[in-house]
Amino acid sequence: MTTVLIVDDQPLQRYGFRMLLDSVPETEVLGEAAHGSEAVRKAAELRPDVVLMDVRMPGMDGIEATRRIVATGDRSRVLVLTTFDLDEYVYAALRAGASGFLLKDARPEELLAGIRAVAVGDAVIAPALTRRLLHEFSRLVPPGGAGSAEDPGLSALTGREREILVAIGKGWSNGEIATRLVLSESTVKTHVGRVLSKIGARDRVQAVIFAYDHGLVRPRAE
Repeated sequence: MTTVLIVDDQPLQRYGFRMLLDSVPETEVLGEAAHGSEAVRKAAELRPDVVLMDVRMPGMDGIEATRRIVATGDRSRVLVLTTFDLDEYVYAALRAGASGFLLKDARPEELLAGIRAVAVGDAVIAPALTRRLLHEFSRLVPPGGAGSAEDPGLSALTGREREILVAIGKGWSNGEIATRLVLSESTVKTHVGRVLSKIGARDRVQAVIFAYDHGLVRPRAE
């Protein structure tokens, strides 16, 4: 059972999400919030597995709410919903600690699959869309990366784990990593878990940001 908090300033939108989530036995809606400050309060109170977070709301927006929820270090993971797939707000939300994003026009099965994925720490962005996102995201990263090459998490990686991190940063799926590095998918999954642990990333999306920040991945020329 995956528990969910729905955050959206539109009552009809919240109702639609609740109807969908209530229609399947593996999800349970613990509550709703109409703005960011209410979302922060209810996330602390209800401790849902996933917070389904709208970005644009009056008062405290979804980005600040995401930042505050993630900063608590609690169990809740944030899945951002946006109208535009390359909206600048999405990048800010990922920076704030969101575990991924989906479009509001996603099919019901995509939304349900996304919630399940976020709940177990996986990325919810398909590899092709991840690459498109990364290309845009990389424009916001200063040349050479924003982080230091001496980062303790980076230094703790083995040579193979560093290869895995670079591959994650390029948007490769586990299957692609396995094929290109001649490894089994189960081995890749193990390596990915170790990489996330060592660099302190909550999930694959945060690992991508880490790779760009530390200059391990460069945007490809257009």
